[in-house]
Amino acid sequence: MEVFVGALTIFLLALFVGFEIITKVPPLLHTPLMSGANAISGITLVGTLVTSGQQLTTFTTILGLVAVAMATANVVGGFLVTHRMLGMFHRSD
Repeated sequence: MEVFVGALTIFLLALFVGFEIITKVPPLLHTPLMSGANAISGITLVGTLVTSGQQLTTFTTILGLVAVAMATANVVGGFLVTHRMLGMFHRSD
């Protein structure tokens, strides 16, 4: 139970800090920061794969699966947005 409370505390603190950081970034900077966010999301994806692979309990395995799915969607979405942004800088002939 102590491990769960510690993990929940870290999760809630990360959620709060992430929300505060993202809301403080001006809208014009969101797209250029996507490439950096993709790198962070990739690290998150590796971490969720390692964590969910431990299979401590069924609950943690399910949470790990959800985390892997969300991190994967975040990485793929980030690359799609970055690809679209870079497409806007091509010269039109």
